[in-house]
Amino acid sequence: MLWWEASLLLVAFALAALVVIYSFRAGISPMPSGLHVKAAILSLLPPETTGTIVDLGSGWGTLVFPIALRCRRAKVLGYEMSPVPWAFSLCRKLVGTHQNLQLKRNDFFDISLHEATTVVCYLYTDAMTRLACKLQEELRPGARVMSHTFAIPGWFPIRVIQLHDLFRTPIYIYEIPLSLPTKDTFEAESPNLNSQLSIVSDPFPTPRRPQ
Repeated sequence: MLWWEASLLLVAFALAALVVIYSFRAGISPMPSGLHVKAAILSLLPPETTGTIVDLGSGWGTLVFPIALRCRRAKVLGYEMSPVPWAFSLCRKLVGTHQNLQLKRNDFFDISLHEATTVVCYLYTDAMTRLACKLQEELRPGARVMSHTFAIPGWFPIRVIQLHDLFRTPIYIYEIPLSLPTKDTFEAESPNLNSQLSIVSDPFPTPRRPQ
């Protein structure tokens, strides 16, 4: 084996080890969003969207880059703690034209979400439980949260989209303050929540093969 081949193997091993270590710390590996999920979330974000869109756990950039490209009038922030996917995304940004996109290597539990008007996330159950309190404390009225696969425990989605992919992936849409689980909100808004909640079909179904 040549020295440069051995060096490449060592670098690859080190990068893989970093991904594993940070996946263990975060409780989840940086998984990319599927094509159906990406298409559905983009359909919920009109090109004229303004404000600040935050992707919590932006990973390899499979979702945050298309969002920045579609919503050019919005400020788009991607937060990722794992250094390898963050560095990959940063290199991708350097060769692209995503002027409205900022990629930050942070634990999103340590940053403020006060300026966020839309939050997008693909996390896991325990993280969603922790995140619920942070979102409730920091998001302003009118802000929306879009979470695919995992719901926010105790919150009331104003809309649920059921995709026609292999896993029947749900996308939950929440809005502040309608979705909050406080007693006053529940008593005042539960009739409206029941009327607004809708489970709709995947806007991008998988084409069926002709028989």
